[in-house]
Amino acid sequence: MSQATLTVWKYRTAAGARTAEETITQLARQNLISVHDAAVVFWEEGATKPKTRQLASTTGAGALGGTFWGMLFGLIFFVPLLGAAIGAATGALAGSLTDVGIDDGFINRVRDEITPGTSALFLMSSDAVVDKVRDAMAGQETPELIFTNLNAEQEAALREVFAE
Repeated sequence: MSQATLTVWKYRTAAGARTAEETITQLARQNLISVHDAAVVFWEEGATKPKTRQLASTTGAGALGGTFWGMLFGLIFFVPLLGAAIGAATGALAGSLTDVGIDDGFINRVRDEITPGTSALFLMSSDAVVDKVRDAMAGQETPELIFTNLNAEQEAALREVFAE
């Protein structure tokens, strides 16, 4: 298994990420991508906050888990007034997230990008058969890649594939 990549794909509609989620799940069943973990955020127009849902991991190995997604989405969207104990746990989580490129810049960018009427797919994956993934996504809403922990060359190649 190759190293897992975290990507965040923004969709201009609240339903876009859910449609992509269904496609990614089908591709994983066909072994065209290894999905280690994923979550969807969708924010209906008029709603006061987004809804989130974790996908059931298709591989089990490498799954981040509900606690990870809950804390991440809490940091991004809800930022409640935290007690000292929760604040310390959040600080520890934030420190470990920085190791994979999730820092204040990431948190702020996602918070600014995911607004009412939009959605996002957060995907931890590896071993994608990129042309098959692209073909399966054809005809769907074109997403915007707003985050990846790939190096610049890998990210440019990924953006080029989905720009076609």
